[in-house]
Amino acid sequence: KWAPDLNCKFVFRIQHPSSFKHTGLWSFCNVNTLNMQVTLKNVKNNMEVSTFLTDSHEVKCCTVLCIISYSLCMLFFLCARTGMNAAVRAVVRVGIYTGAKVYVVYEGYQGLVDGRDHICQATWESVSMMLQLGGTVIGTARCQDFRTKEGRTNAACNLVKLGITNLCVIGGDGSLTGANQFRSEWSELLQILVKAGKITAEEAKQSSHLNIVGMVGSIDNDFCGTDMTIGTDSALHRIIEVVDAITTTAQSHQRAFILEVMGRHCGYLALVTALASGADWVFIPEMPPDDGWEDHLCRRLTDQRSLGYRLNVIIVAEGATDRFGKPITCDMIKNLVTKKLGFDTRATILGHVQRGGTPSAFDRILGSRMGVEAVMALLEATPETPACVVSLSGNQAVRLPLMECVQVTKDVTKAMADGRFEEAVKLRGKSFESNWNTYKLLAHVNPAEVKSNINIGIMNVGAPCAGMNAAVRSAVRTGILQGHHMLVIHDGFEGLAHGHIEPISWAAVGNWTGEGGSNLGTKRTLPRSMIEDISLNVAKFNIHALVVIGGFEAFVGGMDLVTAREKYEELCIPIVVIPATVSNNVPGSDFSIGADTALNTITTTCDRIKQSAAGTKRRVFIIETMGGYCGYLATMAGLAGGADAAYIYEEPFGIHDLEVNVEHLVEKMKTTVKRGLVLRNEKCNPNYTTDFIFNLYSEEGKGVFDCRKNVLGHVQQGGTPSPFDRNFGTKLGSKAILWLTDKLKECYRHGRIFANTPDSACVLGMRKKALVFQSLAELKLNSDFEHRIPKSQWWLKLRPILKILAKYKVSLDISEKTIMESIIKKRGVI
Repeated sequence: KWAPDLNCKFVFRIQHPSSFKHTGLWSFCNVNTLNMQVTLKNVKNNMEVSTFLTDSHEVKCCTVLCIISYSLCMLFFLCARTGMNAAVRAVVRVGIYTGAKVYVVYEGYQGLVDGRDHICQATWESVSMMLQLGGTVIGTARCQDFRTKEGRTNAACNLVKLGITNLCVIGGDGSLTGANQFRSEWSELLQILVKAGKITAEEAKQSSHLNIVGMVGSIDNDFCGTDMTIGTDSALHRIIEVVDAITTTAQSHQRAFILEVMGRHCGYLALVTALASGADWVFIPEMPPDDGWEDHLCRRLTDQRSLGYRLNVIIVAEGATDRFGKPITCDMIKNLVTKKLGFDTRATILGHVQRGGTPSAFDRILGSRMGVEAVMALLEATPETPACVVSLSGNQAVRLPLMECVQVTKDVTKAMADGRFEEAVKLRGKSFESNWNTYKLLAHVNPAEVKSNINIGIMNVGAPCAGMNAAVRSAVRTGILQGHHMLVIHDGFEGLAHGHIEPISWAAVGNWTGEGGSNLGTKRTLPRSMIEDISLNVAKFNIHALVVIGGFEAFVGGMDLVTAREKYEELCIPIVVIPATVSNNVPGSDFSIGADTALNTITTTCDRIKQSAAGTKRRVFIIETMGGYCGYLATMAGLAGGADAAYIYEEPFGIHDLEVNVEHLVEKMKTTVKRGLVLRNEKCNPNYTTDFIFNLYSEEGKGVFDCRKNVLGHVQQGGTPSPFDRNFGTKLGSKAILWLTDKLKECYRHGRIFANTPDSACVLGMRKKALVFQSLAELKLNSDFEHRIPKSQWWLKLRPILKILAKYKVSLDISEKTIMESIIKKRGVI
């Protein structure tokens, strides 16, 4: 079969294709320049096979990635979740990039059984303009035929006739379980087909095994083994939009609102909605309320009203029950609140609005990354490789055994049925458990009876961003629950130096979760020029610990305070920096509060611009994004928006690169996709400005395409926070206060607080799979202070994916191969 080499400029053909029963990594181990014959060696098992080249280009020793089996990659999708189209697009394009023929099956398993025009070969252009579409463009359908042996036999016949032995399935646990059963029966099905004369023995031999890779599409996020399933974040966006709208009317009329969200067996949507909206109560299947919950709920709502709140919000998962398995419904709660408290109460059931709409930026990037990883998994699969599912752990793509994940998912359901609710929460995974613990902590209304006599100051530093207020609210309330006196500092370090400090109460931060910007006020001024005034006010207001929420200025300001400890003993207090900036450039954290909201703003703008370009034809848009020297926004928006190029500081470029990009767009205009989208980070290059690139593209594209430019500006810093930023800010704020509480106990000496060790001043951030504290002194070594970015950034490894999906001929770095993990061994016995 023919396959392109991705690193060298030639095409080779397998001389003995029957020798290849596996795909994977192959390297050149011998070259005969007389007859252009080469020998390929399998990197994994050292198997050697002779090949020859089609022409006499120079051969270089290198590692190549190629599909060199006669069973070509086939992609099958069974789902209808927002964000699925990004996965379809990624698998199709990366499959084509690796030299495979790619097929899509329309109408799910039914299309697989029916065959014929339901199984169609995909092209590069056929998956264009899909990213912004909800649902799935290839359709889905429930299929009773596939549940029968006869139906699966017909499906196998359709695949064998097309030479398809690699299958990518997107769906829930039921769809993935069906795919695994199909794989386990494959040999038996082939025997049935040979005996019936529907396929030949040679065809059966060529299709002797079936590789399966799964991706989970479910808005409920009910599949164990992954932090987020494709579609969940988009569903949360729909829910939060409704909650924000309901909150407005509820405040006006002093009403109680009960909102039912999806989640028949999993309460993830309800739980995160409760955290992101500051709801008064949440009902989820995994943790039913204790006996007597009716009285407890009424007390909670009454207490809230007594604190001056004009509304109450209760979130209910559709599968919520009490401890005896009796369903808890919206109407039941409405009748309870109306009769017992006399509150004006309304109930809203969101229904299928949660499944639709435009996919969020997170879901588009998740779908794209999962699609690439799925193709890589198929490339490396052997007959002995168990069916795997591509999952998300923190910000890492991982592979897990499919049936282990399905088993743990079933174990959750059984644990709930048996009344083992704490175990059910643990089985859901660390992310779910963390959300539940944070909710339990913040769900209290009454502060601690015993006061700690500890004063903790909270400030915002740097540029404002969405999600800052959620972090402040969480920190304030967690501190009050710990018995501390909470102080807020207005206008950053300037406010600390000028004494703009005041105490804040529980009720004062009640509605802050959904508010954008910074209610405390924030400035970029660094403390080094006013250290003495700051130290005097720290002593005056008796501040024992400090929470600094902000961007790179917060990081540098924290280090300034630590440096000043040598001279000013008043600054020997524990300090924690919480990253909050649209630029996502704070060392010590893979993500910053505010970056997700900004990314969604850019992505939405790109969608509208692409729509305009599609209507006018032959038009290229150049868009400038924020980020300073950090190219995170430009890169991730490029992935989410389907950009043709994204210029960033971290990846230097010159006039030759610009020329290649222009030529690429010229060629693109010859296809059916007659539009272009180019992103430029604001400080990617001092000479190649947005105006320069616009003028260059306009001149070189004359007669082929015209150009427009758009500088997004400060619109990226505004808006209401996304569900991710609200949830992330809430968890970071709470965790920071709990850490400070423990650190204050360690630093209490001779009747006062004295903290001067490096680990007493830290950044709290997400690293891969966990929230971790890292000392400012340690992070200083990994920081580029001139350009205000970390020296190493995880998202740079996603850059080749952006280029491949834009049809550039670049190499995909697979040096860090994803190893299949065991979810059961990792969790251990509970």
